[in-house]
Amino acid sequence: MKTVTIDPITRLEGHGKIDIFLDDAGKVANAYLQIPELRGFERFCEGRPVEELPRITTRICGVCPTAHHMASSKACDAVYHVDPPPAAKKLRELMNSAFYVGDHTTHFYILAAPDFVLGPDAPPAERNIIGLIGKVGLEAGKKVIEARALEHEVIQMIGGKSIHPVTALPGGLAKSITTEDQARLVEIGQTMVEFGRFSLQVFEDVVLGNQDYVDLILSDGYTHKTHYLGLVDENNKVNFYDGMARYVDTEGRELGKYAPADYLDHIAEHVESWSYLKFPYLKSIGWKGLVDGQDSGVYRAAPLARLNAADGMATPLAQKAYDRMYETLGGKPVHQTLAYHWARLVELLYAAERLLELAQDDEITSPDVHTVPTETPDEGVGIVEAPRGILTHHYQTDSNGIVKKANLIVGTTNNYPAICMSVKKAAETVINNGREITEGTLNMIEMAFRAYDPCMACATHALPGRMPLRVCVYDARGDLVQEIARHAR
Repeated sequence: MKTVTIDPITRLEGHGKIDIFLDDAGKVANAYLQIPELRGFERFCEGRPVEELPRITTRICGVCPTAHHMASSKACDAVYHVDPPPAAKKLRELMNSAFYVGDHTTHFYILAAPDFVLGPDAPPAERNIIGLIGKVGLEAGKKVIEARALEHEVIQMIGGKSIHPVTALPGGLAKSITTEDQARLVEIGQTMVEFGRFSLQVFEDVVLGNQDYVDLILSDGYTHKTHYLGLVDENNKVNFYDGMARYVDTEGRELGKYAPADYLDHIAEHVESWSYLKFPYLKSIGWKGLVDGQDSGVYRAAPLARLNAADGMATPLAQKAYDRMYETLGGKPVHQTLAYHWARLVELLYAAERLLELAQDDEITSPDVHTVPTETPDEGVGIVEAPRGILTHHYQTDSNGIVKKANLIVGTTNNYPAICMSVKKAAETVINNGREITEGTLNMIEMAFRAYDPCMACATHALPGRMPLRVCVYDARGDLVQEIARHAR
């Protein structure tokens, strides 16, 4: 049996590798996306005062710290049984909306779009953000840089730091904003809305304007019929910050809906020996392995899943873009993995519109942004939508607020079963009939996981909490003196 390895996989956050096993006929027998790194943040949280976790958990990742700051602060609200003032809730959501614009911008333009603008077979030296700007023009590149800069300005203003925000705490925020800040937020919101519309037009021109790309999106090699999970408001519209988690089946019918505190009644996690990443599944169906279909417990999260699980968008321009996507792709639900890129841009526009709505709300300048906790801390769950999927923080403390146990189900973890299936199916599609395996062929396989925008730095865990380790000691001449191994083969 021959093995083809992609190590490291590229254009994602974190580290991983793909092992593809070919049988004697040269066909794909199996494929694995393996995550060799360990993070172990749940264990880091134990023994800490729970109010420190909104600052500690942002360090899980430099790409999505704002989402962890939001989920952690909401979990702390629940631990202390405290309800933040309306201004604090709106400012938190506003900051999270700005983060969404920046994060979706990063993935589409820097990680994903080179595959479509330059082509999946383009040389790697060209298939990057520099090559993309060369194709779409310098002005487009300036817009991308501006959107990222504006995101950081908003997070700095509300969160205190532009990358790892620090102001959210149990009961609200540590600081308010001024009327001058609000005026600036309105300006930023207007610019971001225009950028969202521009990005959808880029997708329309570059991707939808190329029939080969449309055929690729609709192809069976990048299609899986799964269930879908996303956070929705009281009208079942997409919401990134608050609401109920709703999941639908392969036909788009609602299977269930749960509040954050009830997530363990609906979601369970499976472990495989070959990866540190866990495999979540729908508890009501059970773990049936890495298979799709109505009888499988596998679900998907993140942009396409959120749109499939919801009844629409809560802002007008995003709703029009939502309708356009489903009309073009044949109605709901859409099962094509590469459609995640289109859904991501619909969400980018929604986040910009929502930011502008909140920026125009005069209540955000209220100095009342913190409710002092008075209840004895015990247990709480916080849920928000991270760009890569629904994000759950669950803390248990003693009566002094010291963390006894923490559990995190992060965005990418939700999608890990589906990512593994997508990688295998893409490999089966492009490696066949003795076809030469080129760098472009391998990139076509990577496109299967890249659509999910995975963040392995966030998602990696180990059970029961120990990792394989090999320590080799060499002397000054380079000779091996001693080797110590733990759980390593």
